[in-house]
Amino acid sequence: MDLSFSFIVPVYNRPNEIRELLDSFLAQDYGEGYEIVIVEDGSTLDSEGEIQSFSDLLNVTYLRKANSGPGDSRNYGMSHAKGNYFIVLDSDCILPSHYLSTVATSLEREFVHCFGGPDAAHPSFSNVQKAINYAMTAMLTTGGIRGRKSAVGKFQPRSFNMGISKNAFEKTKGFGNIHPGEDPDLTFRIWNAGFKTRLIPEAFVYHKRRIDWKQFMIQVKKFGMVRPILNVWHPKTARLTYWVPTIFCVGFLFSCFFWFFGRDLRSGWPLMCYLIYFFLIFVDSFFKNKNVTVAVLSIVAVVIQFSGYGYGFLKSNIILNYSKKNIQDLFPKLFFRSNL
Repeated sequence: MDLSFSFIVPVYNRPNEIRELLDSFLAQDYGEGYEIVIVEDGSTLDSEGEIQSFSDLLNVTYLRKANSGPGDSRNYGMSHAKGNYFIVLDSDCILPSHYLSTVATSLEREFVHCFGGPDAAHPSFSNVQKAINYAMTAMLTTGGIRGRKSAVGKFQPRSFNMGISKNAFEKTKGFGNIHPGEDPDLTFRIWNAGFKTRLIPEAFVYHKRRIDWKQFMIQVKKFGMVRPILNVWHPKTARLTYWVPTIFCVGFLFSCFFWFFGRDLRSGWPLMCYLIYFFLIFVDSFFKNKNVTVAVLSIVAVVIQFSGYGYGFLKSNIILNYSKKNIQDLFPKLFFRSNL
């Protein structure tokens, strides 16, 4: 198959991110022959000025539309793209120089209609960004499946770094209007349409995740709330492992309770298990980041990740099981209206 690549990047009020991303395109060792489609999703602070400065250097198409969320914006970009293979990126990503050549080589060797790549922390990231990246990608956390070769068989690509053929896009109609959760929903529909997905481990991006602790808590809580909805839509994909963060948090509360009222070694061993786990997080993060501060902050990030996701997952399950209302009416903040 003669591949023609179109990068699809939705952006909302983040012109500085677009400049960093476009700068990384200039360093690609792939050469020319691809386009970049940037979709302004109803921003009040647009990126037109930043994009114009690259007009003579890169093949960039700039589209504007009313705000309807990242999923709908990606669909809008893909419907206007000229290529036959789309690569979807978040605006807060930076590409290593080998990214596109790695993708092209991998697809030429073993074509697949949808691929995903992992994310990594760039040396320039702040300590908090590195800690959040660790929590989202490490084998010791809920992010363990992401970017691992063991996940190749049924890898679920994420929309910050995801490729999809034009054929698969047209068959599935692209992303839905739920957010977050639009990427696993699309992946499940891609599988149902008979297409396969694959991880390309070397096709990583530097994902900046410009969020603070409060925003991170809100984000992972939404991740947790979305998963039961996906389980309703795609019941065959439901797994008991999705309960792990909730069980982890409930177990931690009980272990603290037993230790406080028991005050002996037998009552303290459950809490000791948690302390050993947090120590392993510290050690693993330290060896990966070579930074004590990041290692300590990684514990904070993991606690926020488990508690936010676990609470959101439990809350969403309770609401879905005890209400007969339409899902979009139950969770209006998790859905956008399409403008297509």
